[in-house]
Amino acid sequence: MSSLIRKVISTMKAPGAIGPYSETMLVDRTIYMSGQLGMDPSSGQLVPGGVMEETKQALKNLGEILKAAGCDFANVVKTYVLLAGINDFSAVNEADKQYFKSNFPARAAYQVAALPRGGRVAIEAIAVQGTLKTACL
Repeated sequence: MSSLIRKVISTMKAPGAIGPYSETMLVDRTIYMSGQLGMDPSSGQLVPGGVMEETKQALKNLGEILKAAGCDFANVVKTYVLLAGINDFSAVNEADKQYFKSNFPARAAYQVAALPRGGRVAIEAIAVQGTLKTACL
C-alpha cells in the first residue's frame, strides 16, 4: 500500500493557529481547515460589529486558505459552525449566502459553551481539490 502525503497549508492572509495545531492539512486531494474565528489577520483581534461581521471575517479567512490550496468556495463540501449562541444561526445563514452561491456544502451547527478569544462564531471546513461536478440522487 502506498503512503499518502500530508501537507501543511498556511497563508499570512488568514490568522495563524493559536495553539499546537495546523491551520490546514491537505491529504491526497482533501483539505481539512481548522476552525476560523472572525479575527483580522493583521491585528489578531476579533473584528468589531457582532456575529454577522465575525462570520463574514471567518469566511473571508477560509477563502484565503482555500486560495492558498488552489481552491475556492465551490470546492467546500462540508462546514461546521460553532456558535456562542444558537440564536445567531440566522445571521450565519445570511453571511453564508454571500460566499456559497450554489450547491451548498453539507453543514452542521452547534452552540458551544465558549469559543477562543470570546468569539461569537468559528467555522471549520472540508474541501476537495479539483473540479467538482454535482449529481443529485
